[in-house]
Formats: sequence, structure tokens, C-alpha cells
Amino acid sequence: MTAFRVTDEIAGATRRLADAGIEAPRADAEWLLCHVLGIDRGRLLVADDLTVDAAARYRDLVDRRAQRIPLQHLTGSAAFGPLELSVGPGVFVPRPETEWLLEWAVSELPGVCAPVVVDLCSGSGALAIGIAALVPTARVFAVEKSPEAGEWLRRNIIHCAVADRCVAVRADVTDRHGALDALTEAGWEGPADLVVSNPPYVPEGTDTSVEVGWDPHAAVFGGDDGMSVITPMLPLIGALLRPGGVAGIEHDETTAPAVLAAAQMSGLFTEVTGHDDLTGRPRFVTMRRADAGAGEPRARMAE
Repeated sequence: MTAFRVTDEIAGATRRLADAGIEAPRADAEWLLCHVLGIDRGRLLVADDLTVDAAARYRDLVDRRAQRIPLQHLTGSAAFGPLELSVGPGVFVPRPETEWLLEWAVSELPGVCAPVVVDLCSGSGALAIGIAALVPTARVFAVEKSPEAGEWLRRNIIHCAVADRCVAVRADVTDRHGALDALTEAGWEGPADLVVSNPPYVPEGTDTSVEVGWDPHAAVFGGDDGMSVITPMLPLIGALLRPGGVAGIEHDETTAPAVLAAAQMSGLFTEVTGHDDLTGRPRFVTMRRADAGAGEPRARMAE
């Protein structure tokens, strides 16, 4: 039976992907072959030669990746922190940059007894499920508006074995009253110790990679200024958090000043702070809920 050497196939795929403008052609070539062979990346060096069938499937995937179909859509999964999340058409593919927000969120929870966490604009569930996986005592509510994304969210909650502590909630985070009602129906009794969000935040008209076009438009773009979800979401965050509770919001690197200003001007928060990632780019803003009575009421029951 004809066989094909792994090293030759990877080299050819790398050239094909590089010619197509893929940012990391070697890495993508290796991940695609791992998917075909069903092995970890570390085992490629000792992998057997490919059969004709495996080589054909691999080359087909490489051709599709060269068409700029996202790697995660081809493999059906996206790595995020400790997780392997199922993704595909209809849901935003989580980016590694959001792991900085996950790391911050988990660092805020030690010492909190049975923390209550709410993830707004949850998408595939990256932040919500990541927190549930890393903080076994946490009760997490994952809020997502899109029914298509919600299907991926529910699938990932089950697949990652956190269904006993992570609940999917369908709601629009810009509708404070509706979101609070949906959370209450899902079992949220309030208040939350922590709120996180990776909302749509890219300003309309921003140049993005071809791959971004495969993400749902509504999950990526946040209006002309990138703030069409973040600004109306702040009162909901204030209503969810207990006094002293904290929140973190990811944002576009160009809108950090706007997010900081919106949080400060809301009158709901103190300690409003910007955070950069390791590349020095502004990545997310954190804030602490002010004492009860500052700004708008904290919860529907207080209105």
C-alpha cells in the first residue's frame, strides 16, 4: 500500500498555507494533521506514514484552510485555557487573548465561599466554562443572546462536564430588566461576586482578517464606536454585583479610554482599571461595585 511521509506532507502543507497568507502556516499544518491522525501535536515526530486515505483527507483540509476557513471550523474545536471547546458556524471562535481575562477572573475568587459568577455574551462558553473548570466551588451563569451560539454553549457545558454548576441563559445583555428576569428564571438568586464579559466590541469598518468573516457579525462588531453593547451592559453589571464585587470586560485595543470613561461615569463602580496583555496592547478593564446606593439600584428587587 502506498504511504506518505509525515514530514513531507507537513512541509508541503506549510508551503501551501504560507502562499495563501496564513499567519502561522507550520502550526496550522501540524494541527490539521493531528486532527486527521487523532493524535497530540507532540506525537507528530513519531507518527507513522500516512495512508492514501489519510493523505487525501489531510490535503483536502489544507486546501480548505488555504481558502481561509478558520482552523477551528475545520477541526471542530478550539483550545482555550484548560478546555477544548466545540465550535463551528454560528458561534464566535474564542481567541487566546481572552485567556488573560480568564486568568484575572480566577485570581479574584480564592477566599470567596461558593462564588456566584455571571458571564455576559458567553458565546461558546469559554469564560464561563473556564471559570467553572478552574474554580470547582463556583456557580456560573452563562448569558448569550444568539440561539445558534446558545446551542454550542449548551453542548460545551455538557461536554466539559460542568452542567451541575454552569447554566446557559438566553438573554440580551443590553436589556437589563429582561436579562435579570431570564437569570432569575434560570435559578440565579443574586448577587454575583464576579461578572465577566467578552462582548462584541470591534468598531464597524475596522479592517479584520478573512477568518473573522466566519464569525457571526453580531458577535464581533459593537457599532460605529465599538461601544453599542458595552455601554448599555454596564447597568446590568451594576445590578448583578454585590457591593465590592468585581467585573472584567474585554474591549478593542482602540476603545480602552471609552470603556474606562463609561464605567467611571456610570457612578456604579470604583477602582476602574485598564489592563494590557503581554504585547502591551490594552486588553480589558476591571471595576469594583460601589457601595449600595451609589448610582443605580443593584438589583430588580431594590427598585
